[in-house]
Amino acid sequence: MKNKVILIASDQFGKGDPNLGEVVLETFLVHLKQQKELPAAIFCMNRGVLTLTDQSLSHVHLKELEEQGVPVYACKTCVDHYQAGDKLQAGKISGMDMFVSLAGQHEVLPVF
Repeated sequence: MKNKVILIASDQFGKGDPNLGEVVLETFLVHLKQQKELPAAIFCMNRGVLTLTDQSLSHVHLKELEEQGVPVYACKTCVDHYQAGDKLQAGKISGMDMFVSLAGQHEVLPVF
């Protein structure tokens, strides 16, 4: 995972039942933070920025990944759209230029 950037573009993993999707995303993050090699970064966009708020239990795991040294970014345009700026519990607000830079340096693993 060390050469990968995780792109979280939704507040759930997969299509279908939203509650199941939230649980699956949280489970993914639990297992991700237990890996020996952590990702180079995590970038959240679209509804993925909501995973950084207390609206989602995923914010706990993203905060722990951040504390383990994984940079976690939130798309500024998306944060503004969802009016989530003052609700972020993890991550730093960043522009899309950061994602473009990360994607140019690392393989992107999308989580939809």
